[in-house]
Amino acid sequence: MRFGGRLFRDGRFWLAEIPLLDAMTEGRTRAEALYMIGDWLETMINREGFRARVHARAARTFEVSGSDAGAMTAFLLRRRRRASGASLRDVAVRLGASSRNAYARYERGEAVPTLAKLDDLLKAASPGDDFVIREAAD
Repeated sequence: MRFGGRLFRDGRFWLAEIPLLDAMTEGRTRAEALYMIGDWLETMINREGFRARVHARAARTFEVSGSDAGAMTAFLLRRRRRASGASLRDVAVRLGASSRNAYARYERGEAVPTLAKLDDLLKAASPGDDFVIREAAD
């Protein structure tokens, strides 16, 4: 799993942004901005042994992968739910679950969803948003 991002210059600084996660870091150089976004992801996921890897792409794009796809999936779900302002109960109701724990297991990384289930979870966590999944070469 990888999160796509873009890199751009803003005055003296380079900014690295991952729109899907509503994340942005800055650095004095492109390399520093890319390092910072990887460090940000490691800090936010906060799991022992988790390591992020930044893959520079075209001049202004990059992708970030991690050593634990389950932790990245859990973080994505949590981040999207919070961005939409939904509670765990709200998401559980949208999924038709009898308790919020059914959904919370995915946010805690205790269960890793199939691709079809991930689609359902993202739609419930962030209604009205659409997500594109694509294959990355590397």
